[in-house]
Amino acid sequence: MAEGSREADDWKLEPVLDWLAREGRLLPDMARLVEALTGRLVAAGAPLWRLTIGLQTIHPQIRTMGVAWRRGEAVQQQTRPHGILQSPAYIGSPIQQITDTRRPVRYRLDRLTPDNHEVLHELAAAGGIDYYATPVELVHSRPPAMTFATDRPSGFAESDIAKFRRLIDHLAPIAESHIGHRLSTTLLDTYLGRVVGEQILSGQIKRGDGQTINAVLWFSDMRDFTGLNERLPADEMLELLNNYLQLVGDAVAPRGGEILKFIGDGVMVIFPVDDAMFLPMVTSSALGAARQLVEDAEAGNLARATGGREPMRFGVGLHVGIVTFGNIGTEDRLDFTVIGPAVNRAARLEGLTKDLGVSVCASAEFNDVCETPMVSLGRHPLKGVPEPVEVFTLP
Repeated sequence: MAEGSREADDWKLEPVLDWLAREGRLLPDMARLVEALTGRLVAAGAPLWRLTIGLQTIHPQIRTMGVAWRRGEAVQQQTRPHGILQSPAYIGSPIQQITDTRRPVRYRLDRLTPDNHEVLHELAAAGGIDYYATPVELVHSRPPAMTFATDRPSGFAESDIAKFRRLIDHLAPIAESHIGHRLSTTLLDTYLGRVVGEQILSGQIKRGDGQTINAVLWFSDMRDFTGLNERLPADEMLELLNNYLQLVGDAVAPRGGEILKFIGDGVMVIFPVDDAMFLPMVTSSALGAARQLVEDAEAGNLARATGGREPMRFGVGLHVGIVTFGNIGTEDRLDFTVIGPAVNRAARLEGLTKDLGVSVCASAEFNDVCETPMVSLGRHPLKGVPEPVEVFTLP
């Protein structure tokens, strides 16, 4: 007998629930869980043709994410951007219905009218017969939406729907666990960065926790930030600042740089060096990021000049050295940062860019190990450093 074509009362849910309680809950992500779960449901005889789970999330770019399965196809992970709630794909859809009412909906896909939402007509055109969607009530998270569809000519029986509801009761706490983990990692990555987030999730959460690492250090700062704040409207200033910070992120992230923190208009970045033999490559990557930032800012300033706007100007200080990477702060309010003489030198080099009229200043230590030759600007004093130091810039 073909999959999904058995009579409704043929299949047993209990073996699936037993698997879910023992093994399914241990699967590390929702995609693998859905793939394994649907495989067991179909093997048990459930008349399933399609199943989806949609999760609302907190993410700077993504409004919802989910997993979709259709019989005979690979599981797909789906994301929807912010703004989806104002789009025709959402407005009037079954997902909006269950979100607004917190109640399930059901449609016979072979009896639709022109007034029914486009997504239902698409499912019907693909062979769907019956569709059931329901919220999954949770304690601490926004309710996910779960949908079931069948291509069996008789549709779902009421006993099928009852079994799906029982399944959801067992699946809900597992889904909430996945949502909580994703929320934690997303918030840590967004506000602290991937490297720091991993350190915190690994248990480095006490004041004084930390490690000594070798790193390339980057400090960058916008020029005349105070003056720009005085001259520009708040919205224009915010746009300029965000554009600058985005350019920094776009330059450093693909080259292994990790933004540790934004300090107003300043940016602290580290390029970790796992092994000294890779230091030439890491310094060259940091220098390549600085060059890209300069080029991208120049292109942006041409467009700004066309619109009569002030140019974006900045300085970058580059240094390399041993730093302490860890927690500082009060007993109950911590910050993960880097400290050490090398950090101070990188900051002082950034400040020197203003006096020397260049966009990038790097230390002799940086230049000595960089694969890309740089241009010497001579020896200059750095605040807090006893002797003048040789400074280098982009060729």
